[in-house]
Amino acid sequence: MDSARADMLAARHRLATQGWIARDAETFRHLPPPPLDAWLGDDAAAASTAATGTAATGTAATGTAVTDCEASPLAGAGWTLHPVGSRHLGGVDARWLDATDAAQRAELFAGVPLPTGTDAAPFAWAHRALCRHGLRVRIGGASGTQAAGDERVWLQLRRLPRTAVEAPLLVLDVADGVQCVLIEVHERDAASCSHAITQNLQVHVQLGRGTALQHVRLVSPGERDQWAHGVQVRVGERASYRQALIASGSGYHLQHTALDLAAREASAQTGGVLFAADAALEQQLRVSHQAAATRSTVEALVLADGSARTVVNAFTGIAAGATQAEVRQRLTGIPTGGRPKIALRPHLEIHHDQVQAAHGATWGALPEDALFYALQRGLSEAQARALVVDGLAHAALERALGDASLLDTLGLPERLAREVTRHLERGAHAAVAGAQAGQTPARTHTEGARHG
Repeated sequence: MDSARADMLAARHRLATQGWIARDAETFRHLPPPPLDAWLGDDAAAASTAATGTAATGTAATGTAVTDCEASPLAGAGWTLHPVGSRHLGGVDARWLDATDAAQRAELFAGVPLPTGTDAAPFAWAHRALCRHGLRVRIGGASGTQAAGDERVWLQLRRLPRTAVEAPLLVLDVADGVQCVLIEVHERDAASCSHAITQNLQVHVQLGRGTALQHVRLVSPGERDQWAHGVQVRVGERASYRQALIASGSGYHLQHTALDLAAREASAQTGGVLFAADAALEQQLRVSHQAAATRSTVEALVLADGSARTVVNAFTGIAAGATQAEVRQRLTGIPTGGRPKIALRPHLEIHHDQVQAAHGATWGALPEDALFYALQRGLSEAQARALVVDGLAHAALERALGDASLLDTLGLPERLAREVTRHLERGAHAAVAGAQAGQTPARTHTEGARHG
């Protein structure tokens, strides 16, 4: 047996002995994930066999599940790499690797840590058991040199689903001193892909000393899809990581980000705008401060409508040696209509006295004064609501990236406006359809911090 298959079987054995995410798992108690078989492809294979009376054309064992929407072979394991306009793309080395080949799997997973004992670790083990393809990108260092002056490396990665059940991997290594902008896009064409997609994506980012990465993630699954994205970032000394996320709900959608600030003066900032209408969406954020003078800010804006189930779990831990650490958490939930469930859970665990830390969670209707002033400008109520929501979302993304001009450069205002319009229009149509049934206030839940 080759080492690649042995690694996959070892991951399956780990799941068989340790089990899937327990029903009483603290992190997942508001929105439990689908069972393990769904993420290993076993459910898809069984369904196909039952429907056709014959064996599926592929299973988790072979890595080729039944599909009618496989990406082009030119897409390289489902990923395509693009420049951003005419901007710099030098110093980028990208390798599309086959995780069923022993040598290529070793290269793909090199330096990727084994899953830890967190509640979300079973997703990472399921990923190792199913992963068949991946992309490894190196920016700067041995892969090339960055352009002179302050010019940043601009890179866009787009991914199309390849199979009905998949576990793609992206590993990004950024060399010391490199300044980089990465746009990561996950979308699908519903017109050419009829069935639901189950996707367990893992992203591992390693930032060198003095590196700065501005990471934009745009994630739009289909209505029936089950997606779980895990982003693990290790931030080097005096390095900076900034993430801006725009995500929409689906049958099940988890965005899990873990930030490791293990080097002095490392910093991280995230800002997420989450849209869910009659769908499920959870964002989990875990930040670990292990070194002195580290800084982190976590912000999330949840817009929920209809029967949506939305959760934001934010946990920041400050270790005993992390003197002069600075921590901020800001979670906001706004029910835009219907009876959505919104759970906002900020947590702090502090093991050092010389730190600055603040956290909070707020929820409620759109600000009445802002709506009033918008209406005074001659806008309709729908236009006023869209203007206010768009302004709140735009501000959150601008704070996350720390660069107002960057949003315009990447075309984010236009995309955000489309998402806001789509979300509010869907809610308005549902409200008209259910006007005769009556409404009750949205259910919202928040929890305070834990202090260690």
